Amino acid sequence: MGQQVREIMTSAPATVGVLTAVSEVAHRMREENIGVVLVAEGDVLRGLVTDRDLVVRVLAEGKDPGETTVRDVCSTDLVTVAPGDAVDDAIRLMRENALRRLPVVEGSTAVGIVSLGDLAIERDPTSALGDVSAAAPHT
Repeated sequence: MGQQVREIMTSAPATVGVLTAVSEVAHRMREENIGVVLVAEGDVLRGLVTDRDLVVRVLAEGKDPGETTVRDVCSTDLVTVAPGDAVDDAIRLMRENALRRLPVVEGSTAVGIVSLGDLAIERDPTSALGDVSAAAPHT
């Protein structure tokens, strides 16, 4: 078997509880320079919220970021992979479902996340996406 997801995933992804206010999530995204946070209830993955979700589902709809919880705006119909899955399978799932990120789960617990950037850096680090993904963040 080829390379496994565990070899390229980001371990210990940013995770918040379902009742976390989206304003808190936005602050965390800014502080950690990330664009996605996993949403869990206890150890069970319940969803995923992106910076785009915050713009489209909260700000554009005039919702109060301090009162709106991530449970109200996160994507819950998730496509996931396991750490032992082949990277080629992760790529196929991302293509078939037009996804930029895949949560990595063991059972129902999130243990990582794999992104297009992770794949670009691993597969073609000299590509434009690989270069951008590997670059230091702008602050």
